[in-house]
Amino acid sequence: MKKIITFLVRKIPRPILIKFSFLFSKIISVFYFGNKVECPVCGNHFRKFLPYGNIGSDNRLCPSCLSLERHRLLWIYLKEKTGFFTDKLDVLHIAPEQPYYKKFEKLKNLNYTTADIVSPIAKVKMDIKEMPFNDNSFDVLLCNHVLEHIDDELKATKEINRVLKPDGWAILQVPIDLNLEKTYEDFSITDPKEREKHFGQYDHVRQYGKDYSQRLERSGLKVTEVNFIDSFTEEQIERYRFDKSEIIYLCKKADI
Repeated sequence: MKKIITFLVRKIPRPILIKFSFLFSKIISVFYFGNKVECPVCGNHFRKFLPYGNIGSDNRLCPSCLSLERHRLLWIYLKEKTGFFTDKLDVLHIAPEQPYYKKFEKLKNLNYTTADIVSPIAKVKMDIKEMPFNDNSFDVLLCNHVLEHIDDELKATKEINRVLKPDGWAILQVPIDLNLEKTYEDFSITDPKEREKHFGQYDHVRQYGKDYSQRLERSGLKVTEVNFIDSFTEEQIERYRFDKSEIIYLCKKADI
Protein backbone atom coordinates (compact mmCIF):
# COMPACT_ATOMS: atom_id res chain seq x y z
CA MET A 1 0.00 0.00 0.00
CA LYS A 2 2.84 2.38 0.84
CA LYS A 3 4.39 1.93 -2.62
CA ILE A 4 1.05 2.44 -4.36
CA ILE A 5 0.24 5.67 -2.52
CA THR A 6 3.78 7.01 -2.93
CA PHE A 7 3.55 6.39 -6.68
CA LEU A 8 0.16 8.11 -6.93
CA VAL A 9 1.28 11.19 -4.96
CA ARG A 10 4.51 11.58 -6.95
CA LYS A 11 3.29 10.76 -10.47
CA ILE A 12 -0.42 11.56 -10.85
CA PRO A 13 -1.47 15.21 -11.41
CA ARG A 14 -3.28 16.61 -8.39
CA PRO A 15 -6.62 17.37 -10.14
CA ILE A 16 -6.87 13.71 -11.17
CA LEU A 17 -5.98 12.54 -7.67
CA ILE A 18 -8.69 14.77 -6.22
CA LYS A 19 -11.29 13.51 -8.69
CA PHE A 20 -10.81 9.81 -7.96
CA SER A 21 -9.52 9.73 -4.39
CA PHE A 22 -12.91 9.28 -2.71
CA LEU A 23 -13.61 6.22 -4.84
CA PHE A 24 -10.26 4.85 -3.70
CA SER A 25 -11.14 5.55 -0.06
CA LYS A 26 -14.45 3.68 -0.31
CA ILE A 27 -12.65 0.59 -1.54
CA ILE A 28 -9.69 0.64 0.84
CA SER A 29 -11.34 1.64 4.15
CA VAL A 30 -12.88 -1.81 4.70
CA PHE A 31 -9.38 -3.28 5.00
CA TYR A 32 -8.50 -1.01 7.93
CA PHE A 33 -11.26 -2.02 10.36
CA GLY A 34 -10.24 -1.48 13.99
CA ASN A 35 -10.23 0.99 16.89
CA LYS A 36 -6.63 2.09 17.50
CA VAL A 37 -6.85 5.47 15.72
CA GLU A 38 -9.78 7.86 15.28
CA CYS A 39 -10.60 10.63 12.81
CA PRO A 40 -12.49 13.54 14.42
CA VAL A 41 -13.49 14.86 10.98
CA CYS A 42 -15.57 11.87 9.86
CA GLY A 43 -15.91 10.18 13.27
CA ASN A 44 -14.63 6.81 12.06
CA HIS A 45 -11.96 4.67 13.72
CA PHE A 46 -9.49 2.18 12.30
CA ARG A 47 -6.63 -0.14 13.21
CA LYS A 48 -4.32 2.45 11.62
CA PHE A 49 -4.34 5.23 9.05
CA LEU A 50 -2.95 4.92 5.53
CA PRO A 51 0.60 5.94 4.61
CA TYR A 52 0.94 9.21 2.72
CA GLY A 53 3.48 11.58 1.18
CA ASN A 54 6.38 11.49 -1.25
CA ILE A 55 8.11 8.83 0.83
CA GLY A 56 4.95 7.12 2.05
CA SER A 57 5.20 8.01 5.75
CA ASP A 58 3.14 5.54 7.76
CA ASN A 59 -0.16 6.04 9.63
CA ARG A 60 -1.20 9.47 8.31
CA LEU A 61 -4.22 9.45 5.95
CA CYS A 62 -7.76 8.63 7.09
CA PRO A 63 -9.07 5.78 4.88
CA SER A 64 -12.60 7.21 4.99
CA CYS A 65 -12.50 11.01 4.56
CA LEU A 66 -8.81 11.34 3.54
CA SER A 67 -7.90 13.71 6.38
CA LEU A 68 -4.25 14.21 7.31
CA GLU A 69 -2.79 15.30 10.64
CA ARG A 70 -3.32 18.99 9.91
CA HIS A 71 -6.95 18.49 8.88
CA ARG A 72 -7.82 16.63 12.06
CA LEU A 73 -6.18 19.24 14.29
CA LEU A 74 -7.74 22.20 12.48
CA TRP A 75 -11.20 20.58 12.53
CA ILE A 76 -11.17 20.44 16.32
CA TYR A 77 -9.74 23.98 16.53
CA LEU A 78 -12.56 25.36 14.36
CA LYS A 79 -15.17 23.56 16.49
CA GLU A 80 -13.77 24.41 19.91
CA LYS A 81 -12.09 27.80 19.48
CA THR A 82 -14.13 29.63 16.81
CA GLY A 83 -17.74 30.24 15.80
CA PHE A 84 -17.21 28.56 12.44
CA PHE A 85 -19.92 25.95 13.01
CA THR A 86 -22.47 28.28 14.62
CA ASP A 87 -22.09 31.92 13.50
CA LYS A 88 -23.47 33.40 10.30
CA LEU A 89 -20.32 33.71 8.19
CA ASP A 90 -19.26 34.46 4.64
CA VAL A 91 -16.47 31.95 4.02
CA LEU A 92 -13.95 31.65 1.19
CA HIS A 93 -12.17 28.30 0.99
CA ILE A 94 -9.22 28.42 -1.41
CA ALA A 95 -8.08 25.02 -2.71
CA PRO A 96 -10.89 23.27 -0.78
CA GLU A 97 -9.69 20.22 1.09
CA GLN A 98 -11.51 16.95 0.48
CA PRO A 99 -12.13 16.07 4.13
CA TYR A 100 -13.86 19.42 4.64
CA TYR A 101 -15.69 20.84 1.68
CA LYS A 102 -18.80 18.63 1.56
CA LYS A 103 -19.29 19.01 5.30
CA PHE A 104 -18.86 22.78 5.09
CA GLU A 105 -21.34 22.99 2.21
CA LYS A 106 -24.00 21.43 4.44
CA LEU A 107 -23.58 23.97 7.26
CA LYS A 108 -26.66 26.23 7.19
CA ASN A 109 -24.84 29.06 8.96
CA LEU A 110 -22.23 29.47 6.22
CA ASN A 111 -22.34 31.32 2.93
CA TYR A 112 -19.62 29.04 1.61
CA THR A 113 -17.54 29.72 -1.52
CA THR A 114 -14.84 27.39 -2.87
CA ALA A 115 -12.18 28.67 -5.27
CA ASP A 116 -9.01 27.47 -6.95
CA ILE A 117 -7.12 27.76 -10.22
CA VAL A 118 -7.18 24.03 -11.09
CA SER A 119 -9.09 22.01 -8.48
CA PRO A 120 -12.08 20.13 -9.97
CA ILE A 121 -14.04 20.51 -6.72
CA ALA A 122 -13.80 24.33 -6.58
CA LYS A 123 -16.83 26.29 -7.76
CA VAL A 124 -14.93 29.50 -8.67
CA LYS A 125 -11.88 29.27 -10.95
CA MET A 126 -9.42 32.00 -10.03
CA ASP A 127 -5.83 33.00 -9.42
CA ILE A 128 -5.18 33.74 -5.74
CA LYS A 129 -3.03 36.71 -6.82
CA GLU A 130 -6.02 38.33 -8.57
CA MET A 131 -9.20 37.34 -6.77
CA PRO A 132 -12.52 38.28 -8.42
CA PHE A 133 -14.07 39.47 -5.16
CA ASN A 134 -14.78 42.90 -3.75
CA ASP A 135 -12.86 44.37 -0.85
CA ASN A 136 -14.10 43.29 2.61
CA SER A 137 -16.12 40.33 1.30
CA PHE A 138 -15.42 37.48 3.74
CA ASP A 139 -15.57 36.87 7.48
CA VAL A 140 -13.37 33.78 7.20
CA LEU A 141 -10.79 32.65 4.65
CA LEU A 142 -9.23 29.19 4.63
CA CYS A 143 -6.13 28.73 2.49
CA ASN A 144 -4.04 25.74 3.53
CA HIS A 145 -0.95 24.34 1.81
CA VAL A 146 -1.29 26.77 -1.09
CA LEU A 147 1.27 29.55 -0.61
CA GLU A 148 4.24 27.20 -1.05
CA HIS A 149 3.05 26.81 -4.67
CA ILE A 150 2.74 30.57 -5.37
CA ASP A 151 5.61 32.51 -6.95
CA ASP A 152 4.49 35.97 -5.83
CA GLU A 153 3.58 35.16 -2.24
CA LEU A 154 3.29 38.81 -1.19
CA LYS A 155 0.76 39.61 -3.90
CA ALA A 156 -1.33 36.63 -2.81
CA THR A 157 -1.30 37.54 0.87
CA LYS A 158 -2.19 41.15 0.09
CA GLU A 159 -5.20 39.83 -1.81
CA ILE A 160 -6.17 37.72 1.21
CA ASN A 161 -5.98 40.81 3.40
CA ARG A 162 -8.00 42.82 0.88
CA VAL A 163 -10.97 40.44 0.64
CA LEU A 164 -11.26 39.88 4.41
CA LYS A 165 -13.84 41.95 6.26
CA PRO A 166 -12.49 44.40 8.87
CA ASP A 167 -13.09 41.88 11.66
CA GLY A 168 -12.32 38.87 9.46
CA TRP A 169 -9.79 36.12 10.06
CA ALA A 170 -7.91 33.57 8.01
CA ILE A 171 -6.15 30.24 8.58
CA LEU A 172 -3.07 30.01 6.35
CA GLN A 173 -1.24 26.73 6.95
CA VAL A 174 1.87 25.71 4.99
CA PRO A 175 4.48 22.97 5.38
CA ILE A 176 7.21 24.37 7.62
CA ASP A 177 10.71 23.10 8.39
CA LEU A 178 11.29 24.25 11.97
CA ASN A 179 15.00 23.59 11.51
CA LEU A 180 15.13 26.55 9.11
CA GLU A 181 15.42 30.00 10.66
CA LYS A 182 14.62 31.63 7.31
CA THR A 183 12.49 30.47 4.41
CA TYR A 184 14.49 28.99 1.54
CA GLU A 185 13.51 29.88 -2.01
CA ASP A 186 15.37 29.96 -5.31
CA PHE A 187 13.33 30.82 -8.39
CA SER A 188 16.06 29.60 -10.71
CA ILE A 189 15.08 26.06 -9.68
CA THR A 190 12.33 25.04 -12.09
CA ASP A 191 12.93 21.35 -12.79
CA PRO A 192 10.34 19.24 -10.89
CA LYS A 193 12.99 16.78 -9.65
CA GLU A 194 15.17 19.60 -8.38
CA ARG A 195 12.19 21.29 -6.72
CA GLU A 196 11.37 18.07 -4.92
CA LYS A 197 14.98 17.81 -3.80
CA HIS A 198 15.18 21.40 -2.55
CA PHE A 199 11.60 22.17 -1.43
CA GLY A 200 10.11 18.76 -0.64
CA GLN A 201 7.66 18.49 -3.54
CA TYR A 202 7.86 18.84 -7.31
CA ASP A 203 5.42 21.77 -7.46
CA HIS A 204 6.67 23.76 -4.46
CA VAL A 205 8.65 26.96 -5.03
CA ARG A 206 9.98 27.40 -1.47
CA GLN A 207 10.52 25.68 1.85
CA TYR A 208 9.11 27.76 4.69
CA GLY A 209 11.03 28.25 7.91
CA LYS A 210 10.46 29.87 11.29
CA ASP A 211 10.06 33.30 9.68
CA TYR A 212 6.70 32.36 8.12
CA SER A 213 4.69 34.69 10.38
CA GLN A 214 6.96 37.62 9.53
CA ARG A 215 6.55 36.92 5.82
CA LEU A 216 2.75 36.97 6.18
CA GLU A 217 2.89 40.23 8.11
CA ARG A 218 4.53 41.99 5.14
CA SER A 219 1.03 42.07 3.61
CA GLY A 220 -0.38 43.84 6.66
CA LEU A 221 -1.95 40.73 8.17
CA LYS A 222 -1.66 40.37 11.93
CA VAL A 223 -0.53 36.83 12.74
CA THR A 224 -0.95 34.78 15.91
CA GLU A 225 0.88 31.46 16.21
CA VAL A 226 -1.50 29.11 18.04
CA ASN A 227 0.09 26.07 19.70
CA PHE A 228 -3.24 24.27 19.86
CA ILE A 229 -1.52 20.89 20.00
CA ASP A 230 -0.54 21.68 23.62
CA SER A 231 -4.18 21.30 24.71
CA PHE A 232 -4.17 17.55 23.99
CA THR A 233 -2.89 14.64 26.05
CA GLU A 234 -0.27 12.26 24.68
CA GLU A 235 -2.97 9.61 24.34
CA GLN A 236 -5.16 11.94 22.26
CA ILE A 237 -2.22 12.98 20.09
CA GLU A 238 -1.49 9.34 19.32
CA ARG A 239 -5.13 8.36 18.76
CA TYR A 240 -5.77 11.25 16.35
CA ARG A 241 -2.24 10.91 14.94
CA PHE A 242 -1.47 14.62 15.21
CA ASP A 243 1.84 16.17 14.21
CA LYS A 244 3.32 17.66 17.40
CA SER A 245 5.11 20.37 15.41
CA GLU A 246 1.90 21.70 13.80
CA ILE A 247 1.24 25.37 14.58
CA ILE A 248 -2.01 27.05 13.55
CA TYR A 249 -1.42 30.42 11.89
CA LEU A 250 -4.39 32.63 12.69
CA CYS A 251 -4.36 35.84 10.64
CA LYS A 252 -6.48 38.92 11.22
CA LYS A 253 -7.50 41.64 8.82
CA ALA A 254 -5.27 44.72 8.82
CA ASP A 255 -4.76 47.84 6.73
CA ILE A 256 -2.35 47.63 3.79
